[in-house]
Amino acid sequence: MTEIQLKKQKLLEQLYQPYKNCTRCPLGFLGRTNVVFGAGNPDARLMFIGEGPGREEDAQGLPFVGKSGALLNKLLELHGIHRADIFITNIVKCRPPDNRRPLHNEMNVCKKLLLVHQIKIINPQIICTLGSTALAGLLESDVKITQLRGKLIQFGSMQLLPTYHPAYVLRNPKELLNLAHDIEQLAALFQQ
Repeated sequence: MTEIQLKKQKLLEQLYQPYKNCTRCPLGFLGRTNVVFGAGNPDARLMFIGEGPGREEDAQGLPFVGKSGALLNKLLELHGIHRADIFITNIVKCRPPDNRRPLHNEMNVCKKLLLVHQIKIINPQIICTLGSTALAGLLESDVKITQLRGKLIQFGSMQLLPTYHPAYVLRNPKELLNLAHDIEQLAALFQQ
């Protein structure tokens, strides 16, 4: 790790410490096994934000390690992006029961306590939201993923590219080309 990566990793660890057993929102009481803060390069130029941990993620304490993560990894590698070069997290850090969508209050608590600070520490150039929940939670707006998918949006000093969640694509294979196109667009931006 570089000196900057070590410094940012330490800042992330300090951020996470008070929330390792977080009960600030209902998700802390609803059967989660692990708080899944995120993983990857603490000095990443590209950051992915998904909805929330699934069963595998909750069990392992790592984001995107299930079937959705396998699809995402395959698309990233196909376009020359290595998982070790990016940072990946979710809008909420605890698994919602039965994989339901996180509620607004759950997203708001997690965003204010953790996600906003993660973004400040990592300071990526590009953020890619995976799915409508992550997009709506980040922008605090009821935007539609179908209207913004694949379009670059200025987000502060960063660029934001919304795309479909890999889990959605696994249920709707006809959208695989759209997700692949968006990852290809990210790769072009990332490799500039």
